[in-house]
Amino acid sequence: MKSVGRTLALVAATSLALGGVAAANELIINANTSGPAPKEAFTRVVEEFRAANPDMDVQFNITDHEAYKTAIRGWLTAAAPDVVFWFAGKRMATFVDRGLIEDVSDVWMDNNMAENFASTKASLTIDDKQWGVPYAYYQWGVYYRKDIFEANGVAVPETFDQLVDACGTLRGAGVAPVTIGTKFLWTAAGWFDYLNLRTNGLEFHIDLMLGNVPYTDDRVRDTFANWRRLIDADCFIDNHTSYSWQEAQPFLYNGEAAMYLIGNFITPNFPEDVEPNMGFFQFPVIDAAVPIAEDAPTDTIHIPARAKNKENARKFLAFVAQRDQQQAINEILLNLPPHREAKPKDDKYLNQGAAMLAAAAGTAQFYDRDTDPEMAKIGMEGFQEFMVKPDNLDAILERLEKARQRVFN
Repeated sequence: MKSVGRTLALVAATSLALGGVAAANELIINANTSGPAPKEAFTRVVEEFRAANPDMDVQFNITDHEAYKTAIRGWLTAAAPDVVFWFAGKRMATFVDRGLIEDVSDVWMDNNMAENFASTKASLTIDDKQWGVPYAYYQWGVYYRKDIFEANGVAVPETFDQLVDACGTLRGAGVAPVTIGTKFLWTAAGWFDYLNLRTNGLEFHIDLMLGNVPYTDDRVRDTFANWRRLIDADCFIDNHTSYSWQEAQPFLYNGEAAMYLIGNFITPNFPEDVEPNMGFFQFPVIDAAVPIAEDAPTDTIHIPARAKNKENARKFLAFVAQRDQQQAINEILLNLPPHREAKPKDDKYLNQGAAMLAAAAGTAQFYDRDTDPEMAKIGMEGFQEFMVKPDNLDAILERLEKARQRVFN
């Protein structure tokens, strides 16, 4: 999720992935694992897969995470690579519906995956078929500076009112309560997800994601009314539209901000001198009558329908699905392994996350993974605008509703 346009892929390998002629025993893998931890994890996986398949020419191309989201659409409709990295939920379903992703139910059957991956099977199943292999999932929640909370007499908020009050206390002490970078929009969607899940519940949230509820519905307005309370309490850092999610992290680490609502993928980035002061808490309750649901995005690997080396690709998917690989990958990523027999790393954040997800009434993938991609783009633009200009709410909701009617009809 760094600057668009920079790629870590080798030019020659990328040209093969886009339009070259496949070799007799070749495997071309295009990945979005450009962050330090994902790059390390899958470089190791590919090296071990090469060692296990010495006669196979394995080409591993890593593209910047944000650029990848656009590039994959071209790859899937042209001369596709053999393996692509992507996401479960509606993000995957969009490609399945267009016939761009291969059915890999045979990989699941041959490797006892229905039993070993029971927790994530539903997010990869369409029409009783499986369309990819999961390699990680993780909790979202609030990562915070324990020392800043303690210095200002702020307790971990368990209710939304307490969160709003904490913002006022921290602002009064000269600390920005919440850091966020909305330059690439999706971080704002994290706030919408949690506010809507806590205000209206998972069933309503999924109905909204599927286009079954108008964005002008009063229940959606209730979600934005709660968001407006945070904005009016000056909870968020200034100029957040200028920062990516990584660029917003230093405010947390240098003590200028106290909290960050984000996924567990942030934890490998904690500086050694700051990590002892970091903590994690579940997004607070807004309505005690609403069952607690969480965002738990699942990262996945797929075979394009136009891949030239599908048998080799199946070997790679089966390799990644092995318990030992699942465990090793997530020890580096500091995420939760989907394989039921793979043990998460003994890490305080993972331990909290695993317990939190186990107790949840249900999980969502994430706004831009649960809804149609076109709707997600327009919706996230609206969320970012609302955070800057909350008085524009009526116009924003009308725009989102027009988009919903067009996209889902």
